Amino acid sequence: MTENEKILTKFYSAIANADSPTMCNCYDSSIQFRDPVFGLLKGNDVCLMWKMLLEKSKGNITIKFSAVKADDYIGSVQFIATYNFSKTNRKVVNRIQAQFQFKDGLIIKHTDDFDIFKWSKQAFGITGYLLGWTGFFHKKIQEQALLSLKKYKETQHAD
Repeated sequence: MTENEKILTKFYSAIANADSPTMCNCYDSSIQFRDPVFGLLKGNDVCLMWKMLLEKSKGNITIKFSAVKADDYIGSVQFIATYNFSKTNRKVVNRIQAQFQFKDGLIIKHTDDFDIFKWSKQAFGITGYLLGWTGFFHKKIQEQALLSLKKYKETQHAD
């Protein structure tokens, strides 16, 4: 196992254990994260997103990861996240392909790719089925996700 494969294994084991501090220790401070729900996040916002998502899951998230591959510069992981979507309490089984870039033994770029239409159908039911394929709905999902993160950030700074 390469050093960067060890970092990825540590990262996904931390998600599975709802351990956001360990996850964030795998990231460089200049981390850039992108996925279909949040779009592009940078720096501390990435760690806050994971912390928020893990807290919202209330320990009811299952992560199964496989196909961990990495060299000195790039890596990839396939994983399945199973959880109840906090807004609707509907069960989601999300199959995700993650891509990574590394610098000095840390993750500097993390991109999660998944089928947003499949995710929408699971998370929103009939609404997702009817609208989940549209750019309008994708934009609404992203706006809500970013608003949720903004509100979470405000509560974190208030403590």
